[in-house]
Amino acid sequence: MPVTVNTVTGPISVDALGTTLMHEHLVIGFAGWESDTLHPGPSRNEMIAVCCDKIAQMQAVGIRSLVDPCPNDLGRDATLAAEVARRTGFNIVCATGMYKEEDGGAACWNFRGRFGSIVETLSELFVRELTVGIGDTGIKAGIIKVGSGPHGISNHERAVLQAAALAAKATGAPIMTHTDEGKHGDEQQAILTALGVPPRQIVIGHSCGTTDHDYHLKIARGGSYLGFDRFGINRLMPDESRVQALTALINKQMEKQLFVSQDTVWCWRGEHFPPHVLAAFDYNVYANPTHLHRTIFARMRELGVTQRQIDTLLIDNPRRFFAGEAF
Repeated sequence: MPVTVNTVTGPISVDALGTTLMHEHLVIGFAGWESDTLHPGPSRNEMIAVCCDKIAQMQAVGIRSLVDPCPNDLGRDATLAAEVARRTGFNIVCATGMYKEEDGGAACWNFRGRFGSIVETLSELFVRELTVGIGDTGIKAGIIKVGSGPHGISNHERAVLQAAALAAKATGAPIMTHTDEGKHGDEQQAILTALGVPPRQIVIGHSCGTTDHDYHLKIARGGSYLGFDRFGINRLMPDESRVQALTALINKQMEKQLFVSQDTVWCWRGEHFPPHVLAAFDYNVYANPTHLHRTIFARMRELGVTQRQIDTLLIDNPRRFFAGEAF
């Protein structure tokens, strides 16, 4: 029986994923976005139109699938993703999970935590969304998303990591993490693996937030994947620095443990960026889902990375990750 992965339109064989970007977002809304009634953001039909256009651009360069690891408390909309997937014939994997405390929906869970541990409750939620569906939609998540901020792993974030570990062990679902500034990914890995999650079931996201080669090697040698998944967000780090750090790992034959993506956000609920802030960086690059194909891969080839190695990042690794196979 073939190994499958849940997409928003149903399970598919991991072999059907093809070229896959592992970290892109159709829509995001930071917790509390609905309180700004002056700037509600685009309508549902407008968001669907934008997302279908972005996917058409991706399909034109051969991309067949994406993972949208938007957690429950960051404006996730599984039914919108399903509608876009049906209209485009594109594979979209959505997530269950919780974002880092400082920018997520922690208030609800911190209040609930006054009366007892939230670990078991969150684990039950994650398992249900992976095996039964999100709410009453019947749409099943295919991955668990957790995160921590740049200043250390908070008690809330630790509880979410613990809940994710329980859910991953119960379901076999993989885990993707959020990190900031290339920090604390090794600690996330240690927490999850100490609770019994196989390291190959984990990808430490936004590892390209640092060029610290030793940090990257520590995570890779610990048996997990690293996400170099913010290409195009040059306000955080220049792409050239990401390319150099990624190439250094490939030169050490680590390509089987690497993902590349862009962390684009196509639609925002509310108005998170005031107009003067939006004008300060090139949003056309930031929201371009083909930036890797049109710019970054050419630069990697100049540095000696082969097309076969690029295909490993885009095709082989996502298939292996969702199949739970060894490197």
